Amino acid sequence: YSLLPERVPFSVLKNGAIFSRKVFDYEKDPRSYFLNITVTDPGGLNLTKTVNINIININDERPYFTTKQRIYRIPEEQSLGTVVANITAKDPDDEDFPSRLFYSIQSSNRYFSINPSTGVLQVTGRADRDALPLRLHPNVSLLLRVEDSPSGGHASETEITIIIEDINDNLPECHPSTFRKEVNEDTTAGTFLLDLRNYCRDTDVDPSHNQFNFTGLSGFGSNNFALGSTVSGRLVMTESIDLENPANLGVEVYSLAVRVQDIARPDYSNIIYIYIRIKPVNEFFPVFSNLSYEFNVPEIIKVGSSIGTVNAKDKDWPPSVITYSIIAGGGTREYTNIFWISPTKGVVKILGRLDYETTQKHIFTVQASDQEKAATASVTVNVLEVNDEEPVCAPNFYSFQIPVSLAVGTNINGFRIECQDRDSDPRSFRYFINEGNTNNHFTFSPSAGSNTSRLILASRFDYESGLDTNWVYRLRVHITDDNLLPARDKTTRLIKTGTVTLSIRVIPNPTTIITTTPGFTVVTKRENTYSESAWYVPFVTT
Repeated sequence: YSLLPERVPFSVLKNGAIFSRKVFDYEKDPRSYFLNITVTDPGGLNLTKTVNINIININDERPYFTTKQRIYRIPEEQSLGTVVANITAKDPDDEDFPSRLFYSIQSSNRYFSINPSTGVLQVTGRADRDALPLRLHPNVSLLLRVEDSPSGGHASETEITIIIEDINDNLPECHPSTFRKEVNEDTTAGTFLLDLRNYCRDTDVDPSHNQFNFTGLSGFGSNNFALGSTVSGRLVMTESIDLENPANLGVEVYSLAVRVQDIARPDYSNIIYIYIRIKPVNEFFPVFSNLSYEFNVPEIIKVGSSIGTVNAKDKDWPPSVITYSIIAGGGTREYTNIFWISPTKGVVKILGRLDYETTQKHIFTVQASDQEKAATASVTVNVLEVNDEEPVCAPNFYSFQIPVSLAVGTNINGFRIECQDRDSDPRSFRYFINEGNTNNHFTFSPSAGSNTSRLILASRFDYESGLDTNWVYRLRVHITDDNLLPARDKTTRLIKTGTVTLSIRVIPNPTTIITTTPGFTVVTKRENTYSESAWYVPFVTT
């Protein structure tokens, strides 16, 4: 056997077996060979036959990546399914027709996946550049693998890096977003109140995205406040707020709003609310409506009665609660203070009985206090005289005898009444016999206008004709201070009466026959005398 052409990498043996003389490479060598084999017999005859040898491809090559790019950049917060890259690869074993390659990601990650058939790399998880771990490590490294068979084939690997880039996707935020401040009303203009920048931040990582300004101070009372600058966010007072000013009267809380806004587009913004309460300051002393008060009170006024009212006001807003008290004066030897003042209303009341004859005028000091500041005023109580004392006469009981023949006009036994009255002039006294003066035998002289009066026999006794039958006269004498004189300073024209009892026995002549009727006289005497056997129950009424 012989083989032509001689350059082919085959040989033929005497028995006709064809052998290869090399290791074939399907990807480099010819894929097909045509051999002319001639067989010759000993007689010299021959025959030539063409043999076609095809080299069959086997899987002996590794696939390789044709994508050259190794670093990719994508913005954060891409929607799920967004294509990051089209990863491509080839298999030298399959250059003449589409190969079946299988793609996978060997490194673990939460953000990306690759289509095993197409090699399309997609976003499958939220990539928040402003949150951990991307905030510290924004580069995501992926180890990609391509295989030419799902099992037991050849494979290649490559590493790519995906850089997650920051975008301006966060609002500036302040914690808290609502502020409450208290400011005294006397706070001066220019006083620093609040540094907003200390409470605000933008969580975007890129410095170009996390810068913000403070703008748009608005709201009720914003003309009293200002921002030091748009950058600093320092809130200051531009003018003090006087709560007593009619323009501000009743306004204690100011509501402000400040906008905190991104410098970078799309200009995200947020609102900060600031409530400033103007705290009242006790600037003014209470002021009484009068520097001094004068009340005229009759001495017979009832205990517990109101005798007048003092009043004080405070210019502070809101109006302070004023408390009234008596701090000096107004007492007597028996009582520390016989006056009381209502702590809330300023009404002055009397706690004890007044007596013109003892004290004609009481002076005490009242205080009005707003708990911090106080003012005082003088109160004068003029005790007005009232005819409240009755005449006191001595003796108030007298018993004597007179002869029946006593001459008319005689001062009986030289008897006379002497009377005293603490609040009446003696010239105002009147004397009259109220009971027992049968047939008007007795009278007093003078009958009025003196503190001393004598008992006079006014008419003779007549027992003989039967005109008189009573031999014992019990006279009840009333002495009144009926104010006959003009009472210029008295507020009440009362009449007080003193009483004197006289017992007069008429002594008949020796020849006079006296017809008597047996009888008796009951005399009752009342005394307040302590007794060990009695029960004494004291009561204190407040």
